[in-house]
Amino acid sequence: MTVQQASPRGLSSDQAALALVEHGSNTIPAARPPSAWRRVLMQVRDPMILLLLAAAVLTASLRDLTDLAVILVVVVLNTTVGVIQEVRAEHALAALNRLAAPQATVRRNGRTTVIPSAEVVPEDVILLQAGDVVPADLELFEAVQLQADESTLTGESVPVEKDPPDELYAGTVVTRGRGTGVVTRTGPGSALGRIAALLSNQRPRATPLQRRLAALSRVLSIVAVALSAIVAVAGLVRGLPLPNMVVTAVSLTVAAVPESLPAVVTLALAIGAHRMAQRAAVVRKLPAVETLGAVTMVATDKTGTITEGIMQAERLWTESGTATATGAGYDPAGRLVPPGGSPDVQHLLRDVALCNDAALRAPTDDDPAWRAIGDPTEAALLTLAHRGAVDPDELRAAYPRTHELPFDSVRKRMTTFHLPPGSNDVLVIGKGAPEVMLTPDVTPYGDLDRAKAIAAELSETGYRVLAVADKSVPPDAPRTENGLHLVGLIAITDPVRRNAADAVATFGRAGIGVLLITGDAPGTALAVANRIGVHDGEVVTGADIDHGKDPTTGHVFARIRPEQKLDIVRAWQDHGHVIAMTGDGVNDAPALRRADIGVAMGRGGTEVARQAADLVLTDDDLGTIEAAIEEGRRIYTNIRTFLRYALSGGLAEVLVMLIGPLLGFAVPLLPGQILWINMLTHGLPGVAIGAEPADPETMQQPPRSPQEQILGAGLWKRIAWTGALIAAVTLAAAVWARSVGAPWQTMSYLVLGLAQLGVAIALRRPSPPNGRRLRFLDLAVAGALAAQMLPLALAPLQDLLGLQALTGTEILCALALASIPGLATAIGRYIGPARTSLHRTWTWWRAGRRRLPKR
Repeated sequence: MTVQQASPRGLSSDQAALALVEHGSNTIPAARPPSAWRRVLMQVRDPMILLLLAAAVLTASLRDLTDLAVILVVVVLNTTVGVIQEVRAEHALAALNRLAAPQATVRRNGRTTVIPSAEVVPEDVILLQAGDVVPADLELFEAVQLQADESTLTGESVPVEKDPPDELYAGTVVTRGRGTGVVTRTGPGSALGRIAALLSNQRPRATPLQRRLAALSRVLSIVAVALSAIVAVAGLVRGLPLPNMVVTAVSLTVAAVPESLPAVVTLALAIGAHRMAQRAAVVRKLPAVETLGAVTMVATDKTGTITEGIMQAERLWTESGTATATGAGYDPAGRLVPPGGSPDVQHLLRDVALCNDAALRAPTDDDPAWRAIGDPTEAALLTLAHRGAVDPDELRAAYPRTHELPFDSVRKRMTTFHLPPGSNDVLVIGKGAPEVMLTPDVTPYGDLDRAKAIAAELSETGYRVLAVADKSVPPDAPRTENGLHLVGLIAITDPVRRNAADAVATFGRAGIGVLLITGDAPGTALAVANRIGVHDGEVVTGADIDHGKDPTTGHVFARIRPEQKLDIVRAWQDHGHVIAMTGDGVNDAPALRRADIGVAMGRGGTEVARQAADLVLTDDDLGTIEAAIEEGRRIYTNIRTFLRYALSGGLAEVLVMLIGPLLGFAVPLLPGQILWINMLTHGLPGVAIGAEPADPETMQQPPRSPQEQILGAGLWKRIAWTGALIAAVTLAAAVWARSVGAPWQTMSYLVLGLAQLGVAIALRRPSPPNGRRLRFLDLAVAGALAAQMLPLALAPLQDLLGLQALTGTEILCALALASIPGLATAIGRYIGPARTSLHRTWTWWRAGRRRLPKR
C-alpha cells in the first residue's frame, strides 16, 4: 500500500491479524539458546571442574576407584546444578524482556490505540510524537515540525528534519513534533533488523559486581592453590605417596574456593530482577540490581509519581465568571457548576479543545476505565470540554488545524492555527504557563494583573494553572504567538497518591533523602512537598540555578527545565550521593543516563525515557522504587552472606589440613571426604542463601557505601574467625576421638560438615512477625544434613569415603562440638548490631556535647 492509498482509519483488527500471520512478529530474531551439550561444555570449562577432571584422570591411572567415583559424582552434580541455574536465569531474563517490550500508538478500526510494538504489521498507520521510538520502517504522510534522531543507524548526532513522504526507520527517535505514517517494513526486514542480522551473537557483559567477584575468585584460587601446595609438600616430607598428595591438594583447592559463586550471583541477580518485575519494577540492566542497594537520594518528578498522574481540570476563571467541574478521572461524565457556564466559559472550552493533541480511550472489556492517549494534561482539558457540553471531535472537524507550534520545555506553551467556519481569518490559540502567557508581549489584551493574582492564588493551593489566549488574524498574517487576547485560566490538579507519604517516610528511615523536582510553580511544588513529608523551607527554582545557586541547598525544586535535572543530579553526585532519578520525557534521557539509577515511568513515560533508564516502573508509583531498593539490598546482602558461609567453610578445611599434621594427624581428611563435604555444603544450601528473603529491618538501616568492597565492612574478619572456629572444633573432635580410641578421621569429617551447616542456619534471616515458616534454606540444610549422615549408616558409602561407623555417644559429641560455631555466629549477629547502635549513640552524644556553648 502506498501513502496515497493509506486509509486514515488504519487497518481493521482482522486485517492486522492476517498481516501478522503473513509477515510475522515485528521483532528481531533473538539468538538461539545454546544446546544442552554446549551448556555442559561451558560448565566443564570452569577451572575448578578442569582441576577435578585432571584429578579423575590421575586417580584412574592409579586405579584408585574410590576417589575416582567421588570425583565423578561431584563433577556430575556440580555440572547439573550449574546448567539448571543458567537455564533458570535465562528464563527470568526472558520474562523481563517481555515485560519491557516497547509499545506503539496505531490507528486500528478507525480508533487510536496502543499495542506492543511486536504486533505492528506492514500497512499499519502509526502515530508518533516527541519521545517515541519508531517501531518499524514507515513512510510519512503527515508531519508537523518533525525531527528524528537517526544516530542509532547513521551515527549522525544531529536530528534530521522529516517531511512527507520521507521515511522513518525502526529504532530512530522522534525528538520534536509529531507525525503519522504507514508501516512499510517490520522485524528482520526493517533497517534495524538488517543491521542486527550482521551482528554476531554476544553473551551479556558481566555486571560490576560479577567482575569484582570474578577478581576475588582469582585471588582466592591463587591463595588456595598455594596453600594446597604447602599441604602436598608437607605430606611428601612426611613420606606420603606423591599421587595421593596430588589428589589431596587438588581436592583441597576445589573445596577452598567457592566455585559455585558465579552461578549463585548470576542466579541471584536474575531472580532478584524477576521478583522486582513482579512488584512492578522492570530491570532493564542487571547492574541496576547491585546499585539499588547503595542509593542515598531519590530524585522524583511530581506528576505521575508523587501524584496519581490522572489530571483533573477542576476550576475555570474568565474575566466575566468562574465555573467548577465535577467528575472523576478522564470519564467525560460530569458537569460544570453552574451548568453550561457563561459565554466566556464556552469560549475557553472551545480553545482548550482545539489547542490539544490528546485523545480519550473509552473503556474496554480488558480495561473498564477511561484512559488518556497523549499528554495527561491535555486529556484533562478534553474531559473538561465534554463536561461543559462541548464536543471536541465536532470542533476539530469545524475548525481544521492548518499549522501549529508544539509545546516544548523552553517556550512552555503551545500554539495552534485554525480555519473557523464561515470566515477567511485564521484563529490562533495559545496555552501555557501563566508566567509565559501573561506578559505584555504575548497577551497584551486583558486584565493581566488580575489574572496573575488569581493564578498565584491557585498555584499556592497546589493547582497547576494554564493560561489560554487567542486572536483572529488575516490568512496572510505572519504566524506569530504574540498579540493575543486573554481568554481565561484553568486550574488542574493531580491528586497525591495515597502511599506517597508512606514511601517518603520509609526512605527517611532507610537513610535515603528525597528530592522533589517539578516544572510546576513554586507554590504547587511546596504544597505537594508538605503533603508527602518532604519538608524544606526553601524552594529552588530553575531561575535560581541559572543564576548559580547550588542545587544541594534544597530538596524541593520548581519550574525546572528537563535539562536542569542533569545539573541537579550532577551536583548531588559531586557531594558523594548515589542518585536514583525518575523521568518520563525525551528530554529527561540525559539525566536518566547520568543518574546512578535511571527510573522511567512505564505507563505514562515516553519510549525514549524507558530505553535510557535502568529501571522501568510499570505502575508509575514511588512506592515501587522503595520495593526495588529493598530488593537490591536483599540481593547484595545475600551475596555477602553466601561469601561468609562459603569462604569460612573453605578456610576451615584448609586450616584443618595445615594444622592437623602438626597435631599428629598425617592426613586429617581424605580427598573423597573433602569433596563430599564441599558438594553438600556449597550446593543447595549455598543457592538457598542467595534466595533468602529480606531482613525485616533492611529499610531501617542506612545505605551501604558505593565504595565498599565486597568483603568490606568487617566481612573478612567475620570470615576469618568463623573459619578458625570451625577448624578449631574439628581438630578438637579429632583430638578427643583419638584419646578415647574412636575413629578420629570420621569424627573430623562429621564435625567439619555439620559445623558449616550450623553456620548456614545461624545466618538464616529472621522469621516474620506472624511466625516461623519453613523456607528453602531449611529444606536445603536438612537435605545436606541427611546426606552428611548417610555414609555413616550405609556400608557402601562408608567404603567409598573411607569412613567408619560411630556410636551414639560419639555422634552426640560430634553434634555438640559442631553446634559451637553456629551458636557463636548467631550470638554475634545480635551483639554486633547492639554494639554498633551503642557506638552511634555515644558518637552522637559526644558530638552534641561539643556543640553545647561553654558557660
